[in-house]
Amino acid sequence: MRVDGVGAYEAELAWFKSSYSAGDGGDCVEVASCFDTVQVRDSKDIARPSLTLAPSAWTAFITFAREV
Repeated sequence: MRVDGVGAYEAELAWFKSSYSAGDGGDCVEVASCFDTVQVRDSKDIARPSLTLAPSAWTAFITFAREV
């Protein structure tokens, strides 16, 4: 896992919010797939660097979150 600076490739990503998001501008993360990584960022502060995860790490997180 690493934190990347905002790069040119990041501006071209298709970002998605969770279907559980209220849509009222509240707390939310956005996720985008990029080649062999998954990018995660704060929807309220998209200028900050995104978190870069391996797809296996993202899958493990989603699996854990569903169990909680």
